[in-house]
Amino acid sequence: MSKIIAISEAVGIGLHSMALTARAKRPLNATHIAEITGSSKHHIAKVMQRLVKSGLLKSTRGPAGGFVLNKAPEEITLLDIYEAIEGHLNIYSCPLEQHECVMGQCLLERIAGSITQEFVKHMRSTTLAEVNKLKFKDFNL
Repeated sequence: MSKIIAISEAVGIGLHSMALTARAKRPLNATHIAEITGSSKHHIAKVMQRLVKSGLLKSTRGPAGGFVLNKAPEEITLLDIYEAIEGHLNIYSCPLEQHECVMGQCLLERIAGSITQEFVKHMRSTTLAEVNKLKFKDFNL
């Protein structure tokens, strides 16, 4: 099935892992996150290290170690998480990833730019604190 907006597996892991970390009362490790999300522990570890490198998370090693937020949930937007994983989101890029349109002017520019702007607006205005207000399953974090 086709989609208008496609989110990479890495971004999906990052968003869900950050939401879980924000709710946790103790550090979460990649194994625990993998058990909850059903994702690969190794893929989670890679994504989490990107989030550490970006300054959104802190990590500690050892049996009681894991990941914790490096900022308050109110200070972390979904766009921060997205861009920590995928890089800066270009609002006016060609959806077909062409450097120059063969038609001379992009046929999809208005709609692609509009959808991307709405996506960025939503991601920038939604914080982890707001995500924490959603009703999740009880993961006993």
